[in-house]
Amino acid sequence: MTVVAKRLHGIIPPVCTPLTEEFEVDVPSLERLVGFLLDGGVHGLFALGTTSENALLTDRQRATVIETIVGVAGGRVPVIAGVVAPATAASIGHARVAQRLGVDGLVLTAPFYLRPSQAEVVAHFRAVRAAVDLPILAYDIPVAVPTKIEPATVLAMAREGLIVGLKDSSGDETGFRSLLTDARHLPGFATFTGAELLVDAALAAGARGSVPGLGNVDPHGFVRLYDAACAGDPITARNEQERLVRLFAIIRPADPGRFGPTAAFLGGFKSALMLRGVLATNVVAQPLTRYDGAEVDRVRAILAEVGLLASSPRSQPARGTRPSRP
Repeated sequence: MTVVAKRLHGIIPPVCTPLTEEFEVDVPSLERLVGFLLDGGVHGLFALGTTSENALLTDRQRATVIETIVGVAGGRVPVIAGVVAPATAASIGHARVAQRLGVDGLVLTAPFYLRPSQAEVVAHFRAVRAAVDLPILAYDIPVAVPTKIEPATVLAMAREGLIVGLKDSSGDETGFRSLLTDARHLPGFATFTGAELLVDAALAAGARGSVPGLGNVDPHGFVRLYDAACAGDPITARNEQERLVRLFAIIRPADPGRFGPTAAFLGGFKSALMLRGVLATNVVAQPLTRYDGAEVDRVRAILAEVGLLASSPRSQPARGTRPSRP
């Protein structure tokens, strides 16, 4: 196992990608966000995950995101980068760029749009691993990538040395629990939950950490949860988790008639970060719908309820948001 693989543990947020009103990467906001996450004590940074809007960025924008995150991190924590694409050749191209820009590891899903077999999924991982000498985490997210990476496939790829860990966003908590049991026989295999509302339970079951999108908004809270779990203090961990469950309501102000699920959670996260003074705007990439003034006001109320606005650098909407409706 590589040194980097040994360092993969704890809270590793999939970093949001701030955007300007012109839909370009807002580099100053991204620098602030990375600093905010590091100040919160996170143990790693995941560039170009689902929460990063990776599927909606150009290759130029993807490179800017990686370069900025790697530069601000400065080696203090590992930086891993998503190299997700429908085709193996495209994932290899993304992986080579990410390696050149200095990332410490890669995150790879099954191919999508087509419907590969499990054998073809393994061939995809094998080709990327052969092309780029970086550790790879498998990313199982059937809601976005219809082909699930089956537990037997995960274990086989781990034994072959193709992957050093897994981010599980499958929604199959029973299956993940079984995988955690089987993975105990794989020394150093890093298992992460993407279910930010069940982090305490996953850690208690043996997961090495979490990759929570909500960790952008409250990294300190997730780190406190993780520290309590590691210290054998399940009551503190549970209390912190319950507070984060209340915070997760920031994704619910969105009208389902206007917003799909992706725009709802991204809009909630970005609006909260804007209200906390980290991002300049809550712009999301096209064709996603942006939270308006009334929705931002509801996010503000939730942040206040869980204690995240009192110490914020700024509590008013940033440039580009529309005023609240009466």
